[in-house]
Amino acid sequence: MKLPSRVAVALTLAMAAGPLFAATATPAAKPLSAQQQRMAQCAAQNKGKTGADYKAAQSACLSGKAAPVANMTAQQRMAKCAAENKGKKGADYKAAQSACLKAH
Repeated sequence: MKLPSRVAVALTLAMAAGPLFAATATPAAKPLSAQQQRMAQCAAQNKGKTGADYKAAQSACLSGKAAPVANMTAQQRMAKCAAENKGKKGADYKAAQSACLKAH
């Protein structure tokens, strides 16, 4: 007689717990806000820096100020100059890149 009651209890528990283990649909990913995009961009730009250097560079980047030249790597300077000279072609681009890299 105990067997049917245990089976009934087990089935009842399984049915009750079923929705807990069911896959839930996740909502579509929300697009990043402008602030989140800027934070991600600054974090990528300051990758490799640590401690006070990272904090200072993040603060400068998030506030819109240019990072100090001494803290910028050659790759960062080239990327910044390339962004500034976007749209230029050929000799104009090379001359502008050269001037920009010397200035930074």
